[in-house]
Amino acid sequence: MNQSALIRPDWTPATIALMVLGFVVFWPLGLAMLAYIIFGDRLKSFRKDANDAVDGVFASCRSAFGRGKGPAFRRATGNVAFDDWRDAELSRLDEERRKLDEMREEFDSYVRELRRAKDQEEFDRFMRERRNEGKGDVPGFPAT
Repeated sequence: MNQSALIRPDWTPATIALMVLGFVVFWPLGLAMLAYIIFGDRLKSFRKDANDAVDGVFASCRSAFGRGKGPAFRRATGNVAFDDWRDAELSRLDEERRKLDEMREEFDSYVRELRRAKDQEEFDRFMRERRNEGKGDVPGFPAT
């Protein structure tokens, strides 16, 4: 570690001052500075261990997916009849998913139109009631 740095994980006047200032301003900042002073020299090894752990997790995911050959359930098993049946079922499920997505889009557009019509009806009723109370037209809005 560079020992000439002003703020380093050691009991220097600068780190002590920052710790005290952190406790005065907001106590978690002071606590964080204290943790840095005490455990800061272990940060490099902690970071390396964390990166190695994450790399191991992703390496296991890559091996589960066959290193770029696609998901494991899409790979050939060697049984031609089973592979044909599986491909047919997967294509059927994809078609069902596509139909469900289309139906959801149709329903969403129906609900949007229903809300728009309800909002328009409420606005028209408000304008009629306002006009009937004798307040007249609202400037900038045409009479309906």
